[in-house]
Amino acid sequence: MKVNRLNKIIMWAAVLFFVGTLFPYAYGAADGTLKKLRTLVDVLEYVKENYVEQTDTDKLVSGAIKGVVGELDDFSSYLEPKDYKELKNDTKGEFGGLGMRLQKVDGFVTVMSPMPNTPAFKAGIMPKDRILFVDDKDITDMKLDEAVALMRGKVGSKVKLTLSRKGEDDKYEKLPDVVLKRATIVPEVVYYRMLPEQVGYIYLVDFSGHSVEEVKKALATLQKQGMKSLVLDLRFNPGGLLNGAVDLSKLFLPDGEMIVYTQGRKPEYYQEFKTSGVPQYPDLPLIVLINQGSASASEIVSGALQDNHRAIIVGQRSFGKASVQQVLPLSGGAGLRLTIAKYYTPSGRLIQRDYRDKTKAEEGGIFPDVEVFFTPEDESKVFMQYNEIVYTPGKPFEQPKFEVEDPVLNQAVELLTGKMTLEEAKAKAQTAAEERKAKAKNDKGTVARTKK
Repeated sequence: MKVNRLNKIIMWAAVLFFVGTLFPYAYGAADGTLKKLRTLVDVLEYVKENYVEQTDTDKLVSGAIKGVVGELDDFSSYLEPKDYKELKNDTKGEFGGLGMRLQKVDGFVTVMSPMPNTPAFKAGIMPKDRILFVDDKDITDMKLDEAVALMRGKVGSKVKLTLSRKGEDDKYEKLPDVVLKRATIVPEVVYYRMLPEQVGYIYLVDFSGHSVEEVKKALATLQKQGMKSLVLDLRFNPGGLLNGAVDLSKLFLPDGEMIVYTQGRKPEYYQEFKTSGVPQYPDLPLIVLINQGSASASEIVSGALQDNHRAIIVGQRSFGKASVQQVLPLSGGAGLRLTIAKYYTPSGRLIQRDYRDKTKAEEGGIFPDVEVFFTPEDESKVFMQYNEIVYTPGKPFEQPKFEVEDPVLNQAVELLTGKMTLEEAKAKAQTAAEERKAKAKNDKGTVARTKK
C-alpha cells in the first residue's frame, strides 16, 4: 500500500508541477482544474498498476505531457533532457547530418529544401518530398525534433530513409529506399549572378547568422557590375533568425517603416520591429520570388516589402510559418517550447497558416502580387539545377544551359525590364488560373464518366 501511495503522490506532484509551469493562471480556478486532472491521474495510476508489463512512472508522465503540448500546434513541444541539450547546441552553425531543411506539413515530415552539395542534395532528394521512415522506424506521427534527432548522428555513419513524392496526379507515391552517409554540414547561404539587361539575381538559402552580411557583399559586387534592378529569390527559404529578416528589410525600406509585429494573449508579447537609419538601396527596382517552401523570416521580408509597396512579389503563396516560440527550462534538464505569439505584416495580415483547421484555408501565408503556376515536378527540377546556374564566389562563371526553364524568374525579369507591365502580368496569371480550373473540372468530369 505504501508503494501505491508513493506512486500516486509522485504522479500528482508531476502533473501539478507541469500545470503550474504551463498554465500559471490555473491556480485561480484550482477546484475545476483539479477535478479534470483527476481523470488523468486515475489513468496513469491504473496503467501503472495493471498494464501487462511493468511501466516507468517518469515515462508515463513524460508521455502525458507530450500529449498535452502536442494538441496545441506543430511547433510547440516538450523536450526531453537530451533534446533540450541538443537544441541549445544547435547555434554552433555546424552539425553532422544529411543537409535538409524540414517542416511538418499535413502531419508529415516534409523536405523544404536540400542544401547544395550535401548528402541529401547529391542523393536527389527534392523539395516537398515526405520522409516516412528513418532506419525503418515510422516517423509519421513523430514530432519534428524527434525525427531530426534520428537523422543526425556521427559523421560518416549511415542512415536509411524511406520517402514519398507527389506525382502528376497530386498523389504521393513511395520511392525506393535511399541510404545516406552523414556529413558535417556547413551551409552556404547566398548565391548570386548577373542576368541579362543588368538585372541582378540573389538566391538566399536561409536566414542564418551571416546571411545579411553575405547579401550585402553580393549586392556590392552586382552594383559594381552595373546592376540596375534586382531579383531576390526566397523560394524554398525556410527562414531562420528574426533579426536577419529585419536587417535585410532595412536595406530597402526608408527610416521608420514597420517591418513586422508580434501579438499574443499577453500584452508583453506585443512587439514592433521598424526600420532605422538610411537604407542602402532605397530606389533599386526590386522583385521578390516566393513559393510554398518560403517560410518564417522569408515571409516577414516579403510581407514587409509588399505592404510598404517597395517590391513586387512573384510566385506562389508562401508556407505560412510565422509564430513565436519561447523555450522554457524545466526541472531535470527538460525544456518546453511553447508558441506564445504570432507574426503580422505591417498592414495587419496574419502570416501564420493553420494547417490543422481547414476552415481557415484562406488565412496565413503571403500571397504574391503576380502568381506564376509551376508544376511541383518542374519546380523541383529547377531548384535542383540552381546550384549550377548561379555564380559562386571563387569559381569562374559560365552562362548556364537550362534543362528546365524557370517561368517565375522569367516573369520577374520581364517586369523589371519593362517587357510586361504589372497589370498585364496579373491578367496573364488570372487567365492561366481560369484555364487550370476549367481543365481540372473537365478532367474530373472525364474520370467520373469513365467510372460509370
